[in-house]
Amino acid sequence: MDSPRRRSPLLRYDFAYGRSDTETFPFEVWRRILLRHTRNAPVRTFDYGPAIGSLELREAICTHLRRSRAVVCDPTEVIVVNGSQQALDLVVRVLVDRGDRVAIEDPHYNGIREVLRVAGAQLVPVPVDRDGLNPAKLPKHASLVFVTPSHQFPTGAILPLARRLALLDWARHKNAVIVEDDYDGEFHYEGRPLESLQGLDTDGRIVYIGTFSRTVFPALRIGYLIVPKSLVAAFTAAKWLNDLHSATLEQQTLAEFITTGMYERHLRRLRRRSTARRAALLDAIQKNLGERVEVTGDGSGAHVVLWPKKRISEDAIIACAASLGVGIYGISHCFLTRSSRTGLMLGYARLNEKEIREGIRLLSEIL
Repeated sequence: MDSPRRRSPLLRYDFAYGRSDTETFPFEVWRRILLRHTRNAPVRTFDYGPAIGSLELREAICTHLRRSRAVVCDPTEVIVVNGSQQALDLVVRVLVDRGDRVAIEDPHYNGIREVLRVAGAQLVPVPVDRDGLNPAKLPKHASLVFVTPSHQFPTGAILPLARRLALLDWARHKNAVIVEDDYDGEFHYEGRPLESLQGLDTDGRIVYIGTFSRTVFPALRIGYLIVPKSLVAAFTAAKWLNDLHSATLEQQTLAEFITTGMYERHLRRLRRRSTARRAALLDAIQKNLGERVEVTGDGSGAHVVLWPKKRISEDAIIACAASLGVGIYGISHCFLTRSSRTGLMLGYARLNEKEIREGIRLLSEIL
């Protein structure tokens, strides 16, 4: 999700966001499954595959999402894509015409904004507060709205149930489509996680986007769309026109990884690691930064946002932190409208607890 570019030289304490925990992933198990599928695959496996994706993987995705995210779907509604960015691109190709008014969260993920701009859409920013997108601020006329309700990008706000229902009501009355990007839905820390928006939808107005880049590894490039039955043919055709199909052997490997329970076991390990890192991060922020910052985004996902209470220059703070070997990231580029607020994103998926504490200690010297 709007992953920062690799820095050169690499920073010792890089709080990069949008990355998976590659140290935890069982690569040896993955290699064995992939090798077996490669050796045993009939020749026809190496021909073009179905644009919609392999049936085995679509069934596995449905089974997992019903249990994990309360998503209501069947395999015929799942389209396998090359990561969530292709999913966004296909949504825009199918549902957006030049000149259409499209609502987006403000701030938001840059990848959504740029795809919509290329398509010639009119972007309508909707303010985000501590509870995420405010449905009361939605435009009177828009064909589409993009939301990240489980962990708003970049602020990390979790959209409460009342706002979710209000958003669905708005879409119903405006005959609009909601695009739910659930990029961080597998990580939740306090209380009972809210089910997906898609699971609350009874009118078939939601296109749901998910990815394995955060939970498996980014180079896999497998994500998925779950679309209403009425749109399956159009999205499948758009996928075929875009790149014919996603890699077959990797789909087969992922399907087995999920159906044998290995994916769920891996997720449990990831959640334990993420919980420990989050605790270390929040503790270090409290001890070293105290009342100098406000923290949002700590209820779910794998990054938080620090909002300094004194006015700062994002660029200056980022440069000073880098001089001490600490990588932090601003959010000003995520706003469509001009904002006087400055914030710093800190991801923690690839740092251990000791590195997190030392990185925050160094950051406190600057702030």
